[in-house]
Amino acid sequence: QKNSCVLPEDLKNFYLMTDGFQMTWSVKTDDTPMPLGSMVINSVSKLCRLGGSSMYTLPSAPTLADLEDDTDEEGSGDKPEKPHFDSRSLIFELDPCNGNGKVCLVYKHAEPVVSPDTEIWFLDRALYWHFLTKTFTAYYRLLITHLGLPQWQYAFTSYGVSPQAKQWFNMYKPVTINTTLLSEEADSFVNKLDPNKVFKSKNKTPVLKKKPPSQPPGSQKSHTSMTSAKTSSLAGNSARK
Repeated sequence: QKNSCVLPEDLKNFYLMTDGFQMTWSVKTDDTPMPLGSMVINSVSKLCRLGGSSMYTLPSAPTLADLEDDTDEEGSGDKPEKPHFDSRSLIFELDPCNGNGKVCLVYKHAEPVVSPDTEIWFLDRALYWHFLTKTFTAYYRLLITHLGLPQWQYAFTSYGVSPQAKQWFNMYKPVTINTTLLSEEADSFVNKLDPNKVFKSKNKTPVLKKKPPSQPPGSQKSHTSMTSAKTSSLAGNSARK
């Protein structure tokens, strides 16, 4: 009511379930937990409007609308029209991104009446706009799939994530950061597990009994001659008796 606009249906349903969302996760280095991932959706009370107030408390201080680059290219072709900090657009902060920028809910057509159509844009620290998604639901899926990794929104910019953030992506989200490799080698990330081999019944192989080693022919002859000699000597002894 204050800004004469209506929340999109998917975002309204989200706020009916929960007043905002925040989830952080850490990694353990040298037995010390280090905060890494952060997923944030501001509560309704923190849906602050951007561009309306001055950035500083000094008199006649510039606003975001004063700092907007009018020479920036407008939407042409496949590129959507970028938001404006003045009265032409209504912009609300969804995620402060830990100081790396701002994810914003944007009503791009606010004159003469606010249009119900909204989009999700990323405002980097240099005050350049980067389109993310058309709906809040699509952005929420991006947030979850990127695990809230540091600077993940910069993957949708022309200059990409920083080298440090890229290391975390290579560790926890390699498919996302290696999209060029994925397009060149379609089978590089495909699971090649053969279920027929995994679930194949294992037949027990029969245990073969070892045959005793065969004796050489010479030893057999000597054993036979010794046996016959013993037999003849026994027969001679019995005849003497």
